[in-house]
Amino acid sequence: MKEIEGTIATPKGFFADGLHCGLKKEKVDLGWIVSEVPASAAAVFTTNQVQAAPILVTKEKMQAGTLQGVIVNAGNANACTGEQGLKDAQEMAELAAAQLHTSPEAFAVASTGIIGKSLPMEKITAGIQQLNRQGDAHRFQRAILTTDLTEKSSVIQSTIADKTVTVAGCAKGSGMIHPNMATMLAFVTTDAAISSALLQTLLKELTDVTFNQITVDGDTSTNDMVLVLANGLAKNPTIEADTPAYQEFKGMLKAVLTALAKAIAKDGEGASKLIEAHTSGAVTDEAARMISKTIVGSPLVKTALFGKDPNWGRILCAVGYSGQPIDPATVSIALADIPVFVQGIPVAFDETIMQEQLAESEVKVAVELKEGAGVGTAWGCDLTYDYVKINALYHT
Repeated sequence: MKEIEGTIATPKGFFADGLHCGLKKEKVDLGWIVSEVPASAAAVFTTNQVQAAPILVTKEKMQAGTLQGVIVNAGNANACTGEQGLKDAQEMAELAAAQLHTSPEAFAVASTGIIGKSLPMEKITAGIQQLNRQGDAHRFQRAILTTDLTEKSSVIQSTIADKTVTVAGCAKGSGMIHPNMATMLAFVTTDAAISSALLQTLLKELTDVTFNQITVDGDTSTNDMVLVLANGLAKNPTIEADTPAYQEFKGMLKAVLTALAKAIAKDGEGASKLIEAHTSGAVTDEAARMISKTIVGSPLVKTALFGKDPNWGRILCAVGYSGQPIDPATVSIALADIPVFVQGIPVAFDETIMQEQLAESEVKVAVELKEGAGVGTAWGCDLTYDYVKINALYHT
C-alpha cells in the first residue's frame, strides 16, 4: 500500500469536473464525479435532525445500492427550503443524468453553503450543461469548498489478487465540524470490486474512527455526507469479508479517510495548528475515543494551545468531564511528547523547549489512563481570533 499523486478521478473509470456557475462571486462552485459504469455505493449522513434537501434525496437514491455519480454545489446549502428545495435537488440529479444519458436515480446530490436560501436553478442548469467528461478533477476538488483554504485529497494504491487497486478521496470542511457528522462533504472513489452491503458496513466502521473523531467547533451541520463509489474496473475478484483482500482494502480506505479527516481538522476556520489527542489505557476503545474527542473539543484546551500555553490542567479537566471512567491518581499526560503529569503528579519540564514545540503546526496530546487496553485518537484545531471573525461575518 502506498500513497500516490492523483485526484478523485485517478481510479480506473472515473472522471470529474468543476466550474463557476455564479453561486459564489468568483470561485468554482459546481462539479460532478462520474463512474463510466454503475458502481456499488455506500454513504453516511449527518445526525442533525434538520436535514437539507440533498441529504433526503440522496438517502432515497441509496436504497438501490448503486450509483453512477454525484452532482455537488457550494455556496448554497439548499437547507430549510421546503418542498421547493426537494424539487430543486431532484432536478439537479435529472440535469446531470441528462448530460450523460443515464438515469436520474443513478445520481446522488450534495450541497454546502448558506442555509435557508433557494437555489438559483437557472445558474445551476446552465452550469451542469457545461460539465463534461474531459474536465479537471482539481476543479471539482475546489468546487466543493466554502471557507476552506485548501483542497483536501488523498490517493492510495495497492495490489489485491494481482490487480492494481486505487482508492481516492476528496473532502471539504472547515467550520461547523463536530461529526457524527459535521459540515463536511467527503467523496471516495475506487476501482475495487466489492458489494454495496460490505462497503456500507466497512464505511460505517471506519467513519467511527476517522470523521467522527474530528471536531473544530462543536456544531453539527444539516448537509454532511460521506459517499463511496466502487466500480469494480480494477477487475479484482469481488472482495469478501474476513479475507486478506478485505484487510488490504480496509487498510487503504482507512488511510484515505484518516488523511481527509486530519486535513479537515487542520484547515479549521482560522486555525493555526492541528491538535492530535491519543488516549491509551482506557476501559474500551470507545471510551478512549470519547476522551480524545473531548480533549480536542475543549475551547479552553484549544485556546491554550493557540497561545502556546502548556496548561495541562485544562487537558486533565477535559479527561475528567468526558463521562468515561478514570482514576485521577493513575492518569499521565504528555504534551508535544513532553511529560507534564505522571500518575496523578505534576512533573517539571523545560519551558523553553515546550514553547518551541507548541509553536509547531501540529501538536500532540497523549493521555495514559491505566484502566484497560482501550486506545483512541481524535483530531481538532486551535481556536483563534480569526475563527470569531470568519463566523461573525459569514452571512455578510
